[in-house]
Amino acid sequence: MHTAIIIVHVTCTLFLILVILLQSGKGAAMGSGLGAGSSQTMFGSSGAGNFLTKTTTAIAILFMITSLSLGVMSTKEKSRSVMPDLEIPAATSSPETTPDAEDKQSE
Repeated sequence: MHTAIIIVHVTCTLFLILVILLQSGKGAAMGSGLGAGSSQTMFGSSGAGNFLTKTTTAIAILFMITSLSLGVMSTKEKSRSVMPDLEIPAATSSPETTPDAEDKQSE
């Protein structure tokens, strides 16, 4: 299950990048005065605005859902060690030495 969500998450990330890069910026209308007026005819006369905006919203929602579910799943997993075969060293206790009050006063 965890692997499937990671695959969906990575695929969603790539599609989100692609859809965002396909959208035209706010300053793209300035290019139409210089002869680039037919640049938006691929998606029809209304342009790609509505289709790409709705697609971006849907993919962003899916991205957030997969991010949250991966976060929840990672907190529920048991902590695993990177080196499970190593022995845990015994706790060494060092004797606590505190200087006497007389030693401090004599200095």
